[in-house]
Formats: sequence, C-alpha cells, structure tokens
Amino acid sequence: MTTPSADDARPADDAGRASAPDQAQESQAPRPSEAPSEDSTELAAASAEVAAGQAETAAADAEVAAAQAETAYAAEVPATNGDAAQPLLRLVGVGKHFGPVRALIGVDLDVPPGLVTAIVGDNGAGKSTLIKTISGIWQPDDGEIIWKGRPVHLHSPKDAAELGIATVYQDLALADNLDIVQNMFLGRELVKYRVLDESGMETQAKHTLADLSVVTVRSVRQPVGSLSGGQRQAVAVARAVLREAQLVVLDEPTAALGVTQTRVVLDLIRRLKTQGIAVIVISHNLTDVFSVADRVAVLRLGRVVSVGPKERYDAESVVDLMTTGTSKRLAPAAAEGSSSEH
Repeated sequence: MTTPSADDARPADDAGRASAPDQAQESQAPRPSEAPSEDSTELAAASAEVAAGQAETAAADAEVAAAQAETAYAAEVPATNGDAAQPLLRLVGVGKHFGPVRALIGVDLDVPPGLVTAIVGDNGAGKSTLIKTISGIWQPDDGEIIWKGRPVHLHSPKDAAELGIATVYQDLALADNLDIVQNMFLGRELVKYRVLDESGMETQAKHTLADLSVVTVRSVRQPVGSLSGGQRQAVAVARAVLREAQLVVLDEPTAALGVTQTRVVLDLIRRLKTQGIAVIVISHNLTDVFSVADRVAVLRLGRVVSVGPKERYDAESVVDLMTTGTSKRLAPAAAEGSSSEH
C-alpha cells in the first residue's frame, strides 16, 4: 500500500478551502421564496383591527356630542314653530281638583311676553287656585304648563322662580322689622370677602327702584313696617324684578289701597310692561283692570269662559260673563291666531 504524497493531499485541501466562501455566500444570500412569519401576519391584522375600533369609537363619540349639542340648543332656544308671537306662558287643559271639588276645569290660557293679562272672576271662580298652580305651590291634575314653548313641571315655588315666574301675594310676604334692602335681598344676600356686601346690595336696590320709578320712599334703609300700602307693593315688585323675573303675578295688588297708593301701583305695572316683563293681574276692581290690562280672561266656576284683548270688553260684559258665562255685549273677536278666544 502506497502513502499519498504532500502534493497529492494539497488539491483536496484547496478544494475544501475553496468551497467555504461559496457556502458563506450561499448562507448570506436572500431567499426570495421565503414567506413572512405567521407571528408578524397576526400582529399586522391585530393592529388594523385596533385602528378600526378606534375609528369606530371616535365616530360614536362625535355622534353623542352632536346629540348633546342638539339637546342643549333645544333646551335653551324654545321651539317657535314659526310663530313670532309665541306666548311666554301657556296653560293647556289645566285641571285641579280637591276631592270632589273641581277648582279648575280644562283651563286654556296664553300669557304673551311684555303684556298685562288681567284675570277676573267672582269669589270661588278659581283665581287663587290658578295663581298657586302657576307659581308651583300646587301641581295640576290635568293638562300641562308650557313655558317658552317647552312643557315644564313645577313641583315647588323654587321651580317657578328658577324659570322666571315671581308671584306677589296679597300679604306681600315682607318682613316689617327689616329695611327695604334687607327685604329685597332676603334669602339671596350678596357676600364679599365672607361678609355681607351691604354697599353692593344698597346700590342694586336703589337702581332697581329707580328703574321702576319708585321715588316715594325716603331711604332704602327705611323699615318696611313704616311704608304705606303702595310703597310696600312697590318693594315686593322690585324684589321680583331684582331676581330677574320674566313674569310677575300680582294678587289683588290694589285691594284696600287709597287713590294715591293705587296710582303708584298701577304706574308700577305699566313700568313693568315697558321693561318687557309680562304681568298677570288678579283683581276684582274692573276700573283698575281696564286702566292697565292688554288682555282680559274671565273665570267662572273653574273655567275660562272668555279671553281676549280688552277692547272686546266693558265692565257690563265682564259682569255678565262672571255671573252667567255669556254676554251679548261683547265686541266681535279680532283674529289673533289663538283658539282660546271666546
């Protein structure tokens, strides 16, 4: 057996060394036919799904925001239905009973903004019940109350006050031992630096009384107990105006007042109208009614038997309506676009 020489072994070694670069190049060369891994495919699909979900959530949020904006707009801006003379307050079929006694029966009444509406009727006609229903003391058993085109539910006088309805009752609800400023701000005092802002309250009280042309009081620091009947009415009305009332309801405002004091109150009612504030006046005094009212509503046995502009009525026709429910003395009804005219 022969032993291979060194020369014979060298080509084989060269061949081995020559093949190593080729193998390295082959291992480094890209493999076009190699497919992406399964993990990377699933990751891309998941990312796309997350993006789609985020887009769907953003669209839903935008829809919710649009709905909320629409609701807020509807709450702030009353629906007018194209009616520029929409009533500030509307009663539709309002009824109220106390056991077997039906105090209000299907009352329909519109109270326009910036006008004086007089409600007249004999004793037991339902005037007091109507006032207390409007002011939130009692809730109607039937019908609905509409404020600025939106149905509202008045569960308390606070609810009515928050809407802008202020009621001045015959007893005025004034504290005789307090002065005018204290009465006007009673329950809603101004505070500055954790103490009562006496100066600010006094200034606002003076401005409010001046705007209403109340010039008969000596000082806003005068005790209310020292005021006359007309002055007391003025303070009670000024308190309502100070609280930004849009509708002021006056219950028998001139009852038991003298001629001079009555004039003060009637002038005050006219002044409210010039400021764009609607007024409801409850009164038995037809002379006072016709001197300030723009509209008259006649109640009889819990029903509104007639309502319309005061030009339709005179004292005799109103008395007829109060006693019998009808009158031949009524002037023809003018077309006002309201089905409540009788």
